[in-house]
Amino acid sequence: MRKELWFGFSIMGLVVASIIWLLLGVETITHGHLGLLMLSLVVIAIMLGFPTAFTLMGMGMIFTWLAYDRDIPRTLDLMVQAAYKSMANDVLIAVPLFVFMGYLVERANLIEKLFKSMHLAMARVPGSLAVATLVTCTIFATATGIVGAVVTLMGLLALPAMLRAGYSTPMAAGAITAGGCLGILLPPSVLLILYGATAGVSVVQLYAGAFFPGLMLAALYVGYVILMAKLKPHWAPPLSAADRQVQLPPQLQALPARGEQYAPRQLLQALKGRRNADVPTGYVLRQLALVLLPGLIFLVLATGTWRAVTTVPVEAVYDIQPIGFSGEGNSSSSGTGLQEPPSSGGLQEPPQEEEAGGALQEPPGSHTESSSGVQEPPGAERAAPIPGSSSVSELPAATQAAAAEGTTAAERQPAPTWWWVMFAVLGAATALFYLFLSFARLEIFKMLLGSFFPLVVLILAVLGTIVFGLATPTEAAAMGAAGGFLLAGAYRRLNMGMIKESVYLTAKTSAMVCWLFVGSAIFSAAFALLGGQELIERWVLSMNLTQLEFMVLSQVVIFLLGWPLEWTEIIVIFMPIFIPLLDHFGVDPLFFGLLVALNLQTAFLSPPVAMSAFYLKGVAPPHVTLNQIFLGMIPFMGIQILAIVLLYIWPQIGLWLPQLLYK
Repeated sequence: MRKELWFGFSIMGLVVASIIWLLLGVETITHGHLGLLMLSLVVIAIMLGFPTAFTLMGMGMIFTWLAYDRDIPRTLDLMVQAAYKSMANDVLIAVPLFVFMGYLVERANLIEKLFKSMHLAMARVPGSLAVATLVTCTIFATATGIVGAVVTLMGLLALPAMLRAGYSTPMAAGAITAGGCLGILLPPSVLLILYGATAGVSVVQLYAGAFFPGLMLAALYVGYVILMAKLKPHWAPPLSAADRQVQLPPQLQALPARGEQYAPRQLLQALKGRRNADVPTGYVLRQLALVLLPGLIFLVLATGTWRAVTTVPVEAVYDIQPIGFSGEGNSSSSGTGLQEPPSSGGLQEPPQEEEAGGALQEPPGSHTESSSGVQEPPGAERAAPIPGSSSVSELPAATQAAAAEGTTAAERQPAPTWWWVMFAVLGAATALFYLFLSFARLEIFKMLLGSFFPLVVLILAVLGTIVFGLATPTEAAAMGAAGGFLLAGAYRRLNMGMIKESVYLTAKTSAMVCWLFVGSAIFSAAFALLGGQELIERWVLSMNLTQLEFMVLSQVVIFLLGWPLEWTEIIVIFMPIFIPLLDHFGVDPLFFGLLVALNLQTAFLSPPVAMSAFYLKGVAPPHVTLNQIFLGMIPFMGIQILAIVLLYIWPQIGLWLPQLLYK
């Protein structure tokens, strides 16, 4: 029998032994114990290969029937109510739209061009092919969020290239599987949508919070590859000169131009005299326009964001004072706010009728006996004007001028530190681009324009509108699906066959996710009805754990669950158990969700259920074994644990952006 089967059966044996111990160790079996029995049977059934969604629904219905003393109508009512509550959740509408966007982008054939341009751009970096694989996976995972698609495509493109270059099989396999799993964490992640719907946390804030932890994890992967390429060059040998060479187009070769020449100077000289006799002037001007493009983009971004970050919102300009309080004390009679009444005499009666009193006058004939209109009651007095009140037009000219000057002066504020840091980095990158811009690098830049930047524009359009509150996740997902159509059309990949396949795969994936959510709702309702949640809460609270101990315990449990179960099953089954405990330990559900998203990537990187390993094995050459793929995953799984520790020590890695945008 294979080792994987032995591992699975041993886990199931432990679960069965725990059930027997539970049943024999208690004097009275309550409904709470039945809830724990249901949870254990669900785990065993899923490990035996039964469909997760229907296992959850079936177990939930059976144990609800037992809890209701075999009352079938009440059991069916609970099922209908739980299913309706799940399907009425508006957040889930974004799932099929994001999945559809991912399949369209995948079939636009961008990943091949992106990988080629990335590995040429990073040719001099140690372990350049593995680094380019990780960067390509990060970008493509952000654009699609589909783990299986990214791992499969990179297995077809990057794995043969790395093996031909002499890379060790575990290093190549680990880079592909780890990079492909970044789609679980990086938005637009379906996992974050399901967690937000389960925990009642804003998906918008989850997307904003997951951005920097995802980049941190990708940077740790890249750092590990570069370090190993330095320490063990035989694991990731450098590219040969032939592999680093960039072929120039015929027009540039006719200038004449060589790859190492400084491009801006040569292009400017080509405009003089007959230096470009064999090359059209329009072609040279187009190349110069491409040279100027990064600088123009930097200037537009700098000037546009400068006005945004230094302009004070209109609401912050006005100085609103409390009622009855004057800015210069209460003695000023020309104050613009409501003044306190005179201190002497207490409450005063309003003045009696006077023609020149300035109060509201009665209509003519109101005191005549023959008047048929509505009469004032006897003794009624007119209202006196409020002391110290005045209209804006009655303010002194000096006061109005001072207020106008104060408003103008308050319209600007200093730019924040993060703006200066960000644009210092962008400015340095732009300066380095122009400093070392050879013709070879210009060709690489043109390749990136055709592969990298379209994806970046799509990602910024989708995630930017969500994070900055311009659109809901559902609206942004619809816009992303439209962008996927445009990309596929621009790269001439849009046809009826591709659309049919994308729609079919989207329907299949969305049905799986939605049935999982329905099954989770029925299971959670049954679990709560039986009192299993209350039993677990009492057990955890009786341990008198500190916040740190609870966080360590929860993350260790989730990490261990990632071995036999997939992330979807962990989210829908076990998150409803952990989430009610967060309030007692003072843990922010948003922060807990980011830790869980980092942790759940182990479900795709930990044997024996590491689905990314099986995706890669399906497209790998025959000599690449499953054990070699598992061996390459282990260091990257350790990096994930390090990322979880770093996020816990410095929670602002994930919370800074949500607090900045939604404070």
